Amino acid sequence: MNLLILTNNPNRASFRQRIAIYLNALRENGLNCEVAKLPSGSLARRRLFKQTAEFDGVFLHKKTLNFLDAFWLRRYAKKIIYNFDDAIMYSDRTPEHDNRSHFVPFRRTVKLSDMVITGSSYLATHAKKFNSNVETLPLGLKVSDYMVDRPNKDDSVVRLVWIGSQNTLHYLRAIKPALEEIGSRFNHVILRIICEDFFNLENMQVEKYMWSEQTRGTDLAKCDIGLAPLPDNRFTRGKCSFKVLEYAAAGLPVVASPVGTNSQHVRDNVTGFLAISIHEWFEKITQLINDPQLREQMGKEGLAQVQNFDTVIIGKKLVELITKCLAS
Repeated sequence: MNLLILTNNPNRASFRQRIAIYLNALRENGLNCEVAKLPSGSLARRRLFKQTAEFDGVFLHKKTLNFLDAFWLRRYAKKIIYNFDDAIMYSDRTPEHDNRSHFVPFRRTVKLSDMVITGSSYLATHAKKFNSNVETLPLGLKVSDYMVDRPNKDDSVVRLVWIGSQNTLHYLRAIKPALEEIGSRFNHVILRIICEDFFNLENMQVEKYMWSEQTRGTDLAKCDIGLAPLPDNRFTRGKCSFKVLEYAAAGLPVVASPVGTNSQHVRDNVTGFLAISIHEWFEKITQLINDPQLREQMGKEGLAQVQNFDTVIIGKKLVELITKCLAS
């Protein structure tokens, strides 16, 4: 079977986590995949859509379609599988306001698809309003990438860590009051930010590590507590918590907001803690700082749980879903 994968940006983290990491598995299971970047011009896109007739199906990643693009893609493509892992039907800036520029293209794209694959049950609920063939497939990761030789931890230092992009760094900034309070009470706690952008704290040392696919596993393994704060709104409820999986794969306990798939990936009091208020963030992080045995136990529980999200398992499910759609 020949599959054309269409994306706005093959270099974005979402494409890497949702598709690129599975390309070898797809090809090894008889799906000959070709990745194409959607061009900016409407005529160029129409020419590309015309070529989709030569494939058994199209796998459209995250991009929502305007009226003309939807018309031409549906005319030429034999099968369309739409994949998304964010609440793209809402604006991240004004999530509580209905925005036609987000919702209408989302509805149109979901309606024309033969199958829709979402990253969470929350997203699936939105898609099922317009398409009866909706499947939920969580994010996966290669767990072995994070199971590096763990350095001997310096018991005199406790490292908090946050990993992400500059577009989401403001989520970490939101809990600065809790971090500042922790810094004022503990002189052996350090915050490590793994990103392409950073900020400073007045009361706590901040280690600034540039994100790298090659070093992220090692950079996380040297830390003690993973942080995953999120505000609660219609957009963030669609977040699929890749960083929580990374923390678990690195053997770290996690303190997270009960938003998006955080609530599913973090088992409260087992693999970490869920926190809402600034006081709760301070309280839960402090509990882990003071209890190294609890950190170790929660880290082991999280590592055992994250095996269920290894790319071998998730990739097999993705192959089954695509094959089922193209063969129907």
